[in-house]
Amino acid sequence: MENEKAVVVFSGGQDSTTCLYWAIKHFKEVEAVTFNYNQRHRLEIEVAESIARELMIKHTILDMSLLNQLAPNALTRDNIQIEQKDGELPTTFVDGRNLLFLSFAAILAKQSGARHIITGVCETDFSGYPDCRDVFIKSLNVTLNLAMDYQFVIHTPLMWLNKAETWKLADQLGVLDYIRNKTLTCYNGIIADGCGTCPACLLRKKGLDEYLSMKEGIKA
Repeated sequence: MENEKAVVVFSGGQDSTTCLYWAIKHFKEVEAVTFNYNQRHRLEIEVAESIARELMIKHTILDMSLLNQLAPNALTRDNIQIEQKDGELPTTFVDGRNLLFLSFAAILAKQSGARHIITGVCETDFSGYPDCRDVFIKSLNVTLNLAMDYQFVIHTPLMWLNKAETWKLADQLGVLDYIRNKTLTCYNGIIADGCGTCPACLLRKKGLDEYLSMKEGIKA
């Protein structure tokens, strides 16, 4: 794969930044694409821009504001509370988001001559988002290939990893401290360790604590 080109779906968060570094390791040429769907925090896009610039990665930002209009959710509306009720998807779920993001990433990839698309979706994530499932990614991969008569491969390096294992991967890539200090995962728009109370921060911290404890145990 080292002699091929890849496009990374990139938000500037922990998962997508880990995937960006994974792609840099595995592909000769890498570029990133970020989607502006009027998310609650403009800072998310600014963080993605900053990381891409620092890594000297070509970075494209695409306007996906129509998604905001069609699918109101807690990531785009201040008046919708971030919560998850039993038996229901969390209010942070955006209908069709990964379907659209990966479809547009594929169009961009074909125009730039890339056959590989990398995304940080994860089936073991706490949310249970249906568009993060392996079966969906495999299905969409086939659909995109047929739709554009082009042989894409969608890579999901984090698909079967929990958050502790995602931190481990970042450490193996030599970027654990970078991921911890430079990325934005927090639903309240606070870089690095975040607010410490929103679901994204709690998941991120729990995974980091588990990984660091495991690492210290191995050293001992």
